[in-house]
Amino acid sequence: MENQGLYLTEFQRKLLLKRLQSDLRLEYRRRIEIMLLADAGKSQTEICESLKCSAETARYWTHIAQSGQAHRWDARPMGRPKEVTPEYLHLLAELVQSNPKEYGYPFRRWTAPWLSKHLAKEFGLEVSDRHINRLLKQMGLSTRSRSSKPSSQPLDTAATGSTITIRDLQAVPNPSFLWSLNLIQSRR
Repeated sequence: MENQGLYLTEFQRKLLLKRLQSDLRLEYRRRIEIMLLADAGKSQTEICESLKCSAETARYWTHIAQSGQAHRWDARPMGRPKEVTPEYLHLLAELVQSNPKEYGYPFRRWTAPWLSKHLAKEFGLEVSDRHINRLLKQMGLSTRSRSSKPSSQPLDTAATGSTITIRDLQAVPNPSFLWSLNLIQSRR
């Protein structure tokens, strides 16, 4: 008869035992051992005493085993989150100044969420949209498009209400000629 445990399938148990034999970080080894001990019927207190781990850790990984997710023993990140490196910042600057179509995307302009997704694929480092925008601002960059032709004439601040002044008409033979329109708002 097969060696029957409380929570793990035979396949999960064999997989975890095999992983224990490989060179693992202590924290990963502890996760696997907790699930195997829980499957063998050990109490949370016995697991904590045996492995010198906290009750919270034992409870969490016992629950993972009970819920049939033992295969996810290495899915939960461990330790401090990774930090943004100079290499990451360099690639971010390159990306925001390039066309996303060069990278196989269907859109013409990068957005912070897409930059975040793309860089997560490249570096395995997930950075929020807000942090991407913060980093871009620190570098003097933005995802917003720049106007193609900056206005050489300042806006007419004297014009108020419904007056529009049109200037710089190159096709008009008399450049001193100025068009002025007065718009009237109609009520219905």
